[in-house]
Amino acid sequence: MGSAGSAKDIADRQQRRGFWLRTLHQWHWISSAVCLVGMLVFAITGITLNHSSAIEATPETLSLKAMLPDALRAALPAKNEGEAPLPGAVADWLNDALPVSIGAQKAEWSADEVYLSLPRPGGDAWLSIDRASGAVQYERTTRGWIAYLNDLHKGRNTGAAWRWFIDVIAIACLVFCITGLFLLQMHARQRSMTWPYVGLGLVLPVLLALIFIH
Repeated sequence: MGSAGSAKDIADRQQRRGFWLRTLHQWHWISSAVCLVGMLVFAITGITLNHSSAIEATPETLSLKAMLPDALRAALPAKNEGEAPLPGAVADWLNDALPVSIGAQKAEWSADEVYLSLPRPGGDAWLSIDRASGAVQYERTTRGWIAYLNDLHKGRNTGAAWRWFIDVIAIACLVFCITGLFLLQMHARQRSMTWPYVGLGLVLPVLLALIFIH
């Protein structure tokens, strides 16, 4: 009876181990697939950000002028200060006349002009409307693809959708790392260097921070 019970216990443990191995492997490869491209982009841009001073970029500036139709100029609210979105008709006209995409972002209103800041990844832009004449000035500066990707890495001026994407990639990376840790634990008996390597991955950045970062 004792031998039979022991054999049953061993079989139960092996069955549980097999279940958790299959489950962890499934979550590990799914999270890997979800975050693969994102991890590659963030790893590459991590290098470019770390060496940004050595990567030269030549900013390119585009300046355009336009004239707001009298009907639309007259439709501008009599607002002398503060922040508020542009009227829909004015925003639609600017979207057609200039290479911009004006949504619900707020403009700065004064007695003389309406100023709209249009920051973007990898560059910057602004637009102003002279309230007396209706003259529109638009300027856009771009700093190249590397600056664009670096700003994507930081989530700078990217909008809510990209920030959600970063959160999803971060969660997928957490699942990937945590399931990998459990898989390491389950295979550690057959791989004697598992925990020394894990310890090295923990100790090395701590030592670098303590010794070289002041």
